Amino acid sequence: MKRFSFLFLFFIIYSCQYFDKQVPSEKELLDKQIKEINWKEVDEYPSIADCEKLTDATQRKQCFFEFMAATIQQKLSVDTLKVLFPKLDTIEVKVTVNPDATMKFEPQFPKDTVAYDTIKIDSILRIKLVDFPKVNPAIKRGIPVKTQFILPVIIKTEK
Repeated sequence: MKRFSFLFLFFIIYSCQYFDKQVPSEKELLDKQIKEINWKEVDEYPSIADCEKLTDATQRKQCFFEFMAATIQQKLSVDTLKVLFPKLDTIEVKVTVNPDATMKFEPQFPKDTVAYDTIKIDSILRIKLVDFPKVNPAIKRGIPVKTQFILPVIIKTEK
């Protein structure tokens, strides 16, 4: 019996190593989490109060982009750009929404553009695109983040 209990005790002690699991370090866990995050996509796109009512994320995103394009078009519809640049019908505007809900607008031109005075168009945009309604920033993992996107804005519509 003593022999059996000694043998039993030996197996119990020896088998404990099978139950010993390695706990990953904090750095390993953090590295794994960082690799899993898709840094090119946000959890929630920027939005405005009117679009917040929509429950579908795709509809909310579309609502926001339509609102932005229409608002920029409305603010630029004053004759300034039409008179100075009659051939300009569409302009691409790079919109930056910062985490603190401030916005920045930059016109985007092809690299070889010489047909337009880019400095003048940029200054007109800065003057006209003020007093925007409050825009809620994009959310990534519960934190407001900076987002950028390019909107094509129609300046001149054919009648």
